[in-house]
Amino acid sequence: MAKVLEKTMHTELARTLACQVKAFVDEKIIPHELQLAHRDDRSLQLQADLARQARLAGLCNLFYPLSHSGKIASLEDYLIVAEQEGHTEFSQEIFGSHTALDAHMLLRFGNEAIHRRFLEPMVAGTAVPSYGMTEPGHSGSIPSLITTTAVLSNGKWHINGRKWFISNADRATFITILARTGNPDTAVNQALSMIMVPTNTPGFKMERRLTMMGHSYGQGEISLHAVQVPEHYLLGGCGSGTELMNKRLNLGRLLRAMNWIGLAQRCLDLMGARIHSAHGKFSRLADKQLVRQHMVNAYHVIASARELIRVAARSVDAQYPDDIAINVAKMAASHALCIASDSAVQLYGAEGLSDLTPLFGISRIARSSRILDGNDESLISSVGRRLINFYQREPAYSFDR
Repeated sequence: MAKVLEKTMHTELARTLACQVKAFVDEKIIPHELQLAHRDDRSLQLQADLARQARLAGLCNLFYPLSHSGKIASLEDYLIVAEQEGHTEFSQEIFGSHTALDAHMLLRFGNEAIHRRFLEPMVAGTAVPSYGMTEPGHSGSIPSLITTTAVLSNGKWHINGRKWFISNADRATFITILARTGNPDTAVNQALSMIMVPTNTPGFKMERRLTMMGHSYGQGEISLHAVQVPEHYLLGGCGSGTELMNKRLNLGRLLRAMNWIGLAQRCLDLMGARIHSAHGKFSRLADKQLVRQHMVNAYHVIASARELIRVAARSVDAQYPDDIAINVAKMAASHALCIASDSAVQLYGAEGLSDLTPLFGISRIARSSRILDGNDESLISSVGRRLINFYQREPAYSFDR
C-alpha cells in the first residue's frame, strides 16, 4: 500500500511539472522560435536568458538524479514531462534536458574526482557536456571500428584521434571520449574505454562546425593530438567502454524518443489548428476524406509510440532494460514524428516549407531521427536477430515480462 501511495505521489508531481513546463514552452519559448532558429549571438543570448528563467522557475534538470537537483525519479513518470519539453526543438538546451543522460552516466560510473570536476559544475549550470563516439569514415555504432587511442603512461592518458557529429561541440566544456585502450588482439568488448576530456586541454581542437540538412545544431568535428588527462578521468573501468556505450545508447534513445513524441504531438495540434483556421474553413478541409486520414494516421502512430516508450521505460526503471523494447520504441517514435510532420506540411502547403511555421525545422529533425542514435537499418537488423535467436530457446514470446 505504501509503495502504491508513493508511486501515485511521484506521478502527480510529474503531472504538475508537466503543466508548468507546458506553460513555459507555450508562453516563453514558442513565441521566440523564429529568432532562436538563427543560432547567432542574439539567439544564443535569448536562449541563455530563457534558460535562466527556467532555472529560477525550478524547471531545469528535472530528470537529473534526485541527489543532484533532479525532481523525477522514474523514466515512466518523466515521459509526460519530456513530451511537453519536446513541443519545441529549442527546449532541450533551455531546460537542460539534453544533459540528463550525462548526469546519470557520470553519477553512476564516475569517481569522486569526476563528480567534483564535471558533474557538480554541470548541475550548477556552469559546464556543458558532450560525447565523442562517431569517427570520420566509420559508423559510430560499430565499436570494432573505433580508431581513437588512449595510452596510459606516467599517470596520464595520452589520447590521439578524431571525432565528428559531436553534439554541443561548439560550446562544450568537456567531452566524454570513447577510445581504444586495449591492444590490437584484445577482444572488442574489453578494448574500449570512456575518458573525460576538458575542451580547454592542450591538443584538443574544434576542427569545424557541421550542418545537418543545411542547418546548424551545434554539431562539429574535433581532433585530439597528444591530449593528456589524469588517469582518474577514466569513466567506469578500463575496458568497459562497450558496456557503457550500450547503457548510454539505451537511455539516450528513450530520452530522444520522448522528445520526438512531443514534436509529433505539436504537429498534430498544428494540423487541428489549420483545419479550423479561416483558410481551413474556406477550403473545407474538415470535409475532405484524405485530411481525416492524415489526422487518424498521425494520432495512430503517436499513441502507439507513446505506449511502446512507456513499456521500454518501465523495463529501465525496473533495472532490467529490454533492448528489444527500447530499440522498437525509438524507431516507433521516429516513425511517428516523420508521419506527423509530413502530414502537417501537406495540410499547410507552401507555408509548411517556410519560416512562417515551425514545420520545416521539425521535418529536418524527423528525417535525422531515422539516423541519430542508431539508424533504422542497424536497429531492425539487431532486433530481428534477437527475436529469431529468442525462438531458438522459447516457443512463444511474452510481451508482459
